[in-house]
Amino acid sequence: MGDMDDKDSKDTLRVGAAVRRRRRALDLTLAAVAARSGLSVPFLSQIENERARPSMRSLERVADALETTAVQLLAAADAARTVDVVRAGDDSGLVADTRVRPVVHGHHQLHALEFTGEHDAGREYRHRNDELMYIADGTAEVEAEGRAYRLERGDTLYLSGGVRHRWRATEPGTRILVVAVADHVEVTES
Repeated sequence: MGDMDDKDSKDTLRVGAAVRRRRRALDLTLAAVAARSGLSVPFLSQIENERARPSMRSLERVADALETTAVQLLAAADAARTVDVVRAGDDSGLVADTRVRPVVHGHHQLHALEFTGEHDAGREYRHRNDELMYIADGTAEVEAEGRAYRLERGDTLYLSGGVRHRWRATEPGTRILVVAVADHVEVTES
């Protein structure tokens, strides 16, 4: 089992295939991503071919160019699994200082992340699909549709796809679980 765990944590950091899939899904050339990100075509090619491991900052620049987030690219890097357990101490999915970890490995229809500590998402988000925030500990403030919501431990907030929102954890030790239908899944009304 130990060998498997080591292999899994290494694979999680390999984002090349996820970057290439996302770039192709957007029908972008390496040159277009280079222009958007400020990174060179050879470096982007090395990332896609797993010959270079980008820093978190470089990965964020690539993610912005690909209209996604570094977190989602890292989550998409792992191989798909049908049954998987993510243990409480397992933060292998991300660089330690980000205080964000995927709680579902791989690239699935369901996307789930745990945010720990004080986060201030000054950036506004708008996802194609529905999202649910659950406050496991602490407090958070969410601004959505022009209204502010204060959320405390045990509260949930549901956001329909397309709703513009931003949020921030407002006390140390806050833990927030964000679960969403993945952006690569098309949800249609029946």
